[in-house]
Amino acid sequence: MTNAELRQSRFSALANPTRFLQLSGVVQPYAYGLAAVFVALGMALGLTAPGDYQQGATVRLMFIHVPFAWLSMMVWTVMSISALGVLIWRHPIAEVSIKAAAPIGAAFTLLALITGSIWGRPMWGTWWVWDARLTSVFVLFIMYLGLIALTRAFEDPGRAGKPSAVLVLVGFINIPIIKFSVDWWNTLHQPASVVRLDGPAMPAVYLWPLMLSALGFSLLFFAMHLTAMRTEIRRRRLSALARRSAMGAGG
Repeated sequence: MTNAELRQSRFSALANPTRFLQLSGVVQPYAYGLAAVFVALGMALGLTAPGDYQQGATVRLMFIHVPFAWLSMMVWTVMSISALGVLIWRHPIAEVSIKAAAPIGAAFTLLALITGSIWGRPMWGTWWVWDARLTSVFVLFIMYLGLIALTRAFEDPGRAGKPSAVLVLVGFINIPIIKFSVDWWNTLHQPASVVRLDGPAMPAVYLWPLMLSALGFSLLFFAMHLTAMRTEIRRRRLSALARRSAMGAGG
């Protein structure tokens, strides 16, 4: 078997819901365990980090706010990849991935908005301003809510696959707007201090807790996504059995 054939075989195996349930059942506990370890390490180092000379102790909000903000964009990116799987490869698990990820992404986005507002209050003197970064993240949250409504608008979940995929891909244009808004417009947000061409501009005492926390929350999303996908697959199977039973009884 060639390498291309081997990759296609693995791809086809993951398209089988039963095979996906088996593989995800093995991976899921390790993902939760690693997420707990890295989040705990990040929080422990973050709580012992010194206060900032300008922000004081409020700088420690960074260790949860920034991961939430990253994940709000990362989850939509994951859904965009899944949307390509729906529209191009007609991958059955990709449709499940979108529906399962949307509520998790909405929760992370809402947490990013809330923690950002709490962090910004002592720095900016206000809970909210309609600058480019905050407004584009708020638009992302509304997009998540719209997507959740769309995925639940059809009695047959399979009918929502293509419209949801199109909405996700169209909405992806907001991700680079969020990312580069601080460079394109005059906003209250500081420019990027971690992902930079010339290297991070953040002191190591803050960088390490932040990276560990971000890794931990990313693993938590991965684990929660698997759990939600497994639940959705089982829900669809039960719904299909119920429909067949109803048809059998009617016949």
